[in-house]
Amino acid sequence: MRTSFTLAAAAMLALTAGLVTSDVQAKDEPVAKVGEKAPDFTLKTLDGKEVSLSKLLAEKKIVVIEWFNPGCPFVVKHHERFPTMANLYKKYCKGDDAKVTWVAINSGAKGKQGHGVELNKKAKAKWKIEYPILLDESGKVGRMYGARTTPHMYVIDAEGKLRYAGAIDDVRNPRKLGEVNYVANALDAVLAGKDVEKTSTKPYGCSVKYAPQN
Repeated sequence: MRTSFTLAAAAMLALTAGLVTSDVQAKDEPVAKVGEKAPDFTLKTLDGKEVSLSKLLAEKKIVVIEWFNPGCPFVVKHHERFPTMANLYKKYCKGDDAKVTWVAINSGAKGKQGHGVELNKKAKAKWKIEYPILLDESGKVGRMYGARTTPHMYVIDAEGKLRYAGAIDDVRNPRKLGEVNYVANALDAVLAGKDVEKTSTKPYGCSVKYAPQN
């Protein structure tokens, strides 16, 4: 895999990506909290089609949200170095009886790493991503959900309650796959009608490239 990130830089990102910054906090907007109803949003796909959480939930499906940035080595880890996201999508979202749907959200601002329709279209094609990538250039939805890193994962049950928020797995290394997949565990629990054992974890990855707040 070709990447401009050195291992040292990637390691530093892994150590710092989960830190809370005031720039993530939404202003005058509902903030997503595990155990409570997830805030609704409407965003456009790379082809300009509108997708809203309320419409996804109207299908009575569990919704997985993945914060996305094609330029981030931790996103590359789970889409190219390892097919983490593709395997989860295939397992839980494929088939006529599938009870899970999946969307990715890119909250990168104009001029920031990973921004742009064409760049994201190329990544979608290269990695054969079958689910929509939604653009959130203003960062409103990302801040509303408290998204800190790419990837940052969320699992919302069919009733609209946020059941998990945090990392995809338990290894904060861009070249090593974790042994525990928190999203898979959360989905298995929700599908079985059980409580999610680990409802939140510290996310890791590159910081979300938000636009400055006024």
